[in-house]
Amino acid sequence: MPRKSAAFLLYRLTGDGGVEVLIAHMGGPFWARKNERAWSIPKGEYTDEDPLPAARREFAEEVGEPVLTGEILELGEVRQPSGKVITTFAAEGDFDPAGFASNTFEMEWPKGSGRVQEFPEVDRIEWTTPERAAELLVKGQVPIITRLRETLVAQGILRA
Repeated sequence: MPRKSAAFLLYRLTGDGGVEVLIAHMGGPFWARKNERAWSIPKGEYTDEDPLPAARREFAEEVGEPVLTGEILELGEVRQPSGKVITTFAAEGDFDPAGFASNTFEMEWPKGSGRVQEFPEVDRIEWTTPERAAELLVKGQVPIITRLRETLVAQGILRA
């Protein structure tokens, strides 16, 4: 049985008829000096629950604020190269990245040192275009950005 993650992709419409998405730079020492392919859509693993509440919870944990929104778009499932399946939801909203506060995790660092350190799960978030997000996100999440754009065009929210 593959591991499952639930994700929530917040988007906002721009004045020029475009869209921006909110993405998160992964925290911890492994990602500290990386930028491209070191970003993620706010998400987390879940087991025996519906994916929508899990996606909302994980967004709040990684960003520090609950998703306050109206209509929720279901973007479906995407299988990652690792085999993990991400179920993603999206909604229009706005959030000031300056106000974010991520939860933390502990790990031994440096490895083998016996010293346990605490790191933020996400060390920064930012609004960016879907094109730039496709360059920054880990490769397995890029199809989610494509699905968002296709969904917004199909609903008449964006022009093709």
